[in-house]
Amino acid sequence: MIDVSKDQFTIGVDFGTLSGRALVVRVSDGFEIASSEHVYADGVIESFLPGSSERLPFEWALQNPADYLSVFKVAVPKALELSGVDVNAVIGIGIDFTACTILPTLRDGTPLCQLPEYRNRPHAWVKLWKHHAAQAQADRVNALAHARNEPWINRYGGKVSSEWTFPKALQMLEEDAEVFHAAERIIEGADWVVWQLCGVETRNTCTAGYKEIHQDGTYPSAEYLAALHPDFPAILEKLGHTLSPLGSRAGDLTPQAAAWTGLPAGIAVAVGNVDAHVALPAAGVTGTGQIVAIMGTSTCHILNGSSLESVPGMCGVVDGGVVPGLYGYEAGQSGVGDIFGWFVKNGVPAEYATRAAQQGVSLHAILEMDAATQRPGEHGLLALDWHNGNRSVLVDTELSGLMIGMTLQTTAPDIYRALIEATAFGARVIVDNFDSHGVPVRELVIAGGLQKNKMLMQIYADVTGRPLSIVDSDQGPALGSAIHAAVAAGAYDSIVEAASAMGKIKQHVYTPISSHQEIYADLFAEYQTLHDYFGRGANDVMKRLKRIRSSQALVKP
Repeated sequence: MIDVSKDQFTIGVDFGTLSGRALVVRVSDGFEIASSEHVYADGVIESFLPGSSERLPFEWALQNPADYLSVFKVAVPKALELSGVDVNAVIGIGIDFTACTILPTLRDGTPLCQLPEYRNRPHAWVKLWKHHAAQAQADRVNALAHARNEPWINRYGGKVSSEWTFPKALQMLEEDAEVFHAAERIIEGADWVVWQLCGVETRNTCTAGYKEIHQDGTYPSAEYLAALHPDFPAILEKLGHTLSPLGSRAGDLTPQAAAWTGLPAGIAVAVGNVDAHVALPAAGVTGTGQIVAIMGTSTCHILNGSSLESVPGMCGVVDGGVVPGLYGYEAGQSGVGDIFGWFVKNGVPAEYATRAAQQGVSLHAILEMDAATQRPGEHGLLALDWHNGNRSVLVDTELSGLMIGMTLQTTAPDIYRALIEATAFGARVIVDNFDSHGVPVRELVIAGGLQKNKMLMQIYADVTGRPLSIVDSDQGPALGSAIHAAVAAGAYDSIVEAASAMGKIKQHVYTPISSHQEIYADLFAEYQTLHDYFGRGANDVMKRLKRIRSSQALVKP
């Protein structure tokens, strides 16, 4: 039993795709006292708006901002109750968020979807990070940037994703101009929830740099935006022009937010951050050479570099984007855990569910148990991990999944392992891409729930040829947010100092097995062939199939 009576604590709140998690952390050493999770009531809104019978278009993914406030009202008080700490010993709260997740609001922060006149208008709701319906707008954003030689386009690997702010906002303008013009603010979820906590509107440098094309102190020019649409320069007034550095204090917890959370009014509220980026301090990673992969429904890959490099297909590079004094690089995979979850839900015979129930374990555990007995390449399968599009390095949400090599002898564990291997191959593409463009990677550091899958971790070490270290926390992003809160509260002078004291890592838990590497090298060569054939324009069948699907969805009775 620890003595919580003489210590100070911070709260880290991690807003994920399906739920929010609150974590109580000791400031002196990062010890995690207690946590609580709250599942969003509306989850991911992909079919119908709440209370509506009108079907949403293909590739839409929305959320309800009321779900985010419920995390403060449910998860934070529960975590505090479980911790047993004196709330007066809590000195700060920090949050991280999925990104790019944006919402249109009034000047006072009221979401448009909460106003009766806009409740049934899809563009008035939160656009979740995996809202991919703005691909056509992203294509135009990119084509015009290259045609005009915009200096910022290479900071994003030559392509801005449809997941980012400007394509999503342009889609809003072109499909519902009334909502676009009614929006006095278009704001990241990270900044909006911080606004609700402290009553002060802030914009953090991380989301602005990576998701809102804010480079060298400015957004894209009004002239460029007008060339996309005459009314689009209006977005510049809807975005924040004063950015707050990471680890700084956004404001003080308001009495209203104190009532929600059970925390004392007036404690520090840290500037918001992205879930992936804030996980680096949680691992104590504040230098170069270590790529941190935050693995969940999707994976974000974040690393620091000492110099500014142009890396094709990366999601972005921002000066001080993770820690001051270094360039923070980002890449990612749009589907990882989501792919495994999809297969378990839709592709596994009932006999495996029966075994899982008999043994009191999850269906994932049964599939892992069987698949782990195989040697690399034994199942004869190869997959492309594009079920939710490709974020890096192709930056194309219109791509889709592929499985090759199936026979009448193929089993569910075979497919499960092949899908895991596909995501490992996708990660290697990212790692090799950074390594060959002047941003060296010597080690992978894994955060997130998938680190519990030992087979998956060994496969990643074997495929990438690099040792895997593990963030010694089940709540890496929440721990990182608690670290930022400690800096914002003044307990530490910098993120680097706080990460050194509070970050936790298990070094080289998995190392490559040479005999496995040889087989995976052959399989990866085949993966690259498929990757380039279907992903670089030789055969656009995936895109043609999506267009056919979309056209039929429009006429479905």
